[in-house]
Amino acid sequence: MRSSKWLVFIRSPLAGFDRSLTIYLFLVTVADAQDLSYYSDASLCRRLKIDPLQFSAARAQLEKAGLIAFAKPLYQVLSLDPDTLSLTADSAPRAGQALSAADILKRLAQGGGQ
Repeated sequence: MRSSKWLVFIRSPLAGFDRSLTIYLFLVTVADAQDLSYYSDASLCRRLKIDPLQFSAARAQLEKAGLIAFAKPLYQVLSLDPDTLSLTADSAPRAGQALSAADILKRLAQGGGQ
């Protein structure tokens, strides 16, 4: 059985942050080489201690932000192409510049990537 000590790492820095960030980091962590995850909603809710209704709302936020795709029972973490995120002209990186993970998480926390 796999150790779940890393879940403490995922949850602790996100205390007070939106549930969508917790779900996103979990999916990024467990995704296979094709960025796919086969965890069921029930399993994700149980592991992350999130209510199913709150989980559905957070998943919808991640889908709207273009960070994941979902087709039951499969999740796919999508590439972090700056063009797929809804950015304002003031906050958009210049062409050829990458977004840091911190910038992506900050934007998601400020309104689902909008």
